[in-house]
Amino acid sequence: MKVNPILLEVFKNKLSSVADEMGVSLNRTAFSANIKERRDFSCAVFDENGDMIAQAAHIPVHLGSMPMSVKAAISEFDFKEGDMVVLNDPFKGGTHLPDITIVAGVFVDGEEKPVFYVANRAHHADVGGMSSGSMPLSSNIFQEGVIIPPLKLVENGQINESVFKLFLNNVRTPYEREGDFKAQIMANLTGIKRIKEMVDKYSLNTVKLYAKELMDYSERIMRKTILEIPDGTYSFVDFLDDDGIERQNIKIQLDLTIDSDNAILDFTKSDNQVMGSVNAVYAITLSAALYVFRCLVEQNIPTNTGCLRPLNLITRKGSVVDAVFPSAVAGGNVETSQRIVDVILGALSKAVPEKIPAASQGTMNNIAIGGINELNGEPFAYYETLGGGMGASNKHHGESAIHSHMTNTLNTPIEALEYSYPFRVRRYSIRRGSGGKGRFCGGDGLIREIELLNKAEITVLSERRRLSPYGLEGGEPGNRGRNVIIRNSKEMDMPPKFTMKLNKGDIVRIETPGGGGYFKSNK
Repeated sequence: MKVNPILLEVFKNKLSSVADEMGVSLNRTAFSANIKERRDFSCAVFDENGDMIAQAAHIPVHLGSMPMSVKAAISEFDFKEGDMVVLNDPFKGGTHLPDITIVAGVFVDGEEKPVFYVANRAHHADVGGMSSGSMPLSSNIFQEGVIIPPLKLVENGQINESVFKLFLNNVRTPYEREGDFKAQIMANLTGIKRIKEMVDKYSLNTVKLYAKELMDYSERIMRKTILEIPDGTYSFVDFLDDDGIERQNIKIQLDLTIDSDNAILDFTKSDNQVMGSVNAVYAITLSAALYVFRCLVEQNIPTNTGCLRPLNLITRKGSVVDAVFPSAVAGGNVETSQRIVDVILGALSKAVPEKIPAASQGTMNNIAIGGINELNGEPFAYYETLGGGMGASNKHHGESAIHSHMTNTLNTPIEALEYSYPFRVRRYSIRRGSGGKGRFCGGDGLIREIELLNKAEITVLSERRRLSPYGLEGGEPGNRGRNVIIRNSKEMDMPPKFTMKLNKGDIVRIETPGGGGYFKSNK
């Protein structure tokens, strides 16, 4: 069958729209503020082998790693119509335990095996573990929550109540978790319905042909993009502030080799995995590589498995960018992923400086607060990441107070925050002047100040509190972030990563980093 370029464009948009509509379904039916308001979820469509065909414009750290989870589910089970498999194991394609993936097969025309798969991943605000919000200062994965290997959550169209109850009995907010799980199931049902409609309209062979061609097309454009980068090896080093337990200045080093239309990313000189929870599994490092190189592509191509084919990722097992079981990984997904991006961009800035911005804030500023609501006696678990400054480019100032790179969430509106939790938001503003100075200035961070209306437990995982986001070509670095607890009108500066008990009336203030500047300032 000959490929029609017009139909190729049609299918590019149709398949991406399936993932988009899955996301709308998940967003509108979820229970938690983290999914409903912040949209901390991702949806994608896969072929019969588990290769990603199309995705919605959701969370980069989810989407680059999700194919590994889908392949893990396929290898574990023979899917039947009406089955859905759930998993969150970071060592089987997951990222960290709060990110739970649900995979479903698409059956058409009496086929015995799925002809496509749909999947979505959502960050649950609590999955058990040693601290509320399941983002602890842990030293092994067992402290971080419930580890879910590939299991059939839905079988023959019916929820497996035993699996469901086992999970819900090990989390702090089971009612909310149940609602979010069912929203994820409905999102997959939406995807299945839309793909079946597509097959009915165009035929199975046609849809499969264009799905394959879309991956091949993305590969061709990615190779063309890499071919435009000068051949050579470009190295860059950056550091994590600490691991929250014992280590500081944790090195991430990349030797990036461009060889014709291939890119070899060698991270083997990075530090060994650490005691704390900033270890990143292989899937996260792969996601960061996919994200950065996809950003280099100027054409509007679908982000799929084809984009990965020209990338050769080399890591060392047991390192901070390829951690092994049972290392702690809660912060690797959210913090180390950002630093990996900074390092890849830093290496590329030596090859194609005109295309690469200065460092953005380099952190997700994770806050998890949980306890028992004294007004109704119900447990609550709040989780949020905060935006900051983006790095400037050689043409523009950086954006202020925005999520960047490996996260793509919204903020939690003040009204939703105060409605859902025993909090009072005292301040939410741009942190003026925090961006790095330069001919083009880095974007400013933000300030979020929350007063606790009853006692609770807080955990903060953040970065760029000790080491600043770098500027480029003479631009100044962005301002470092700051974590503050205010108790009895006294300010206490807190480290980048900490956990503590809070009293009623305590105030949490998070000041997020600014982005780096570009070019030396003319002033």
